[in-house]
Amino acid sequence: MANGILVIDKPAGWTSQDVAAKLRGVFHERRVGHGGTLDPMATGVLPVFIGRATRAAEFAESAEKEYIAGLRLGTVTDTQDTSGNVIETRPVTVTRAEVQAALAQFLGPIEQIPPMYSAIKINGQKLYELARKGKEVARKPRSITIHELELQAGGGAEYLLRVRCSKGTYVRTLCHDLGAALGCGGCMSSLRRTRAGSFTLRQALTMQQVLEFAAEHDPQQLLMPADALFAEVSPLIVTMGQAAKLKNGAQIKDWQFAPGTYRVYAEDGEFLLLGRVEDGILTTIKSFFEVNTLGT
Repeated sequence: MANGILVIDKPAGWTSQDVAAKLRGVFHERRVGHGGTLDPMATGVLPVFIGRATRAAEFAESAEKEYIAGLRLGTVTDTQDTSGNVIETRPVTVTRAEVQAALAQFLGPIEQIPPMYSAIKINGQKLYELARKGKEVARKPRSITIHELELQAGGGAEYLLRVRCSKGTYVRTLCHDLGAALGCGGCMSSLRRTRAGSFTLRQALTMQQVLEFAAEHDPQQLLMPADALFAEVSPLIVTMGQAAKLKNGAQIKDWQFAPGTYRVYAEDGEFLLLGRVEDGILTTIKSFFEVNTLGT
């Protein structure tokens, strides 16, 4: 049974669900999920979780992301990117220096109004379903954080931005809002995710590479273990007896445990769970062990 993580370099034109559906067939595994949706026009890092590793997907979704985004000034669209219908064009007279200066107001914690073309639900309906019917509804601003915003290249109406941001950030909305702040309007012309949590393009495989490998070999050889997602979290090793208790849902009390979050292993090397220690007590945040693999 396939269990693990595969980092895909998502191709343009594919939805994140298209990738997941294709990999269900490759691995013959129903449980396939991804760690953070990419729009069809976007490319880049898409962590895919297979089998028991799908329990880790929620942590990837909430992780920090990094992107290279194309900003097109002077064009406003209904989707806030170049895939949508143009609703306004304006002359672009701002300089590169003015674009650079405008970035500062978007750094740090900010409020962002989600776009109508998004999967956010209001009163049980997805916004993009309403948008396709020509309807627009009020959306509450959401708190996000732009950790870094760098002007990498460009001039005139076309620029490249590097964005490091929190969960829930719409980069196309950032481009739209930046264009509005400059007075000429703007939209996103391209998007490539270069990092999701601890995963980068260096680890990513194209769908073609995966399919070609699977045609000749066992595709499970491509999978990283679930604990790869938590590589930046400190490890904690417990005894086999303590591991048995954890598998039965018990807490472990040990004065030697320092406070913090840990990826927890049994003495035999099995990855058990992501856990938290407070006041010397280890509790489970999320378990990853196989049921009934260890005697009590």
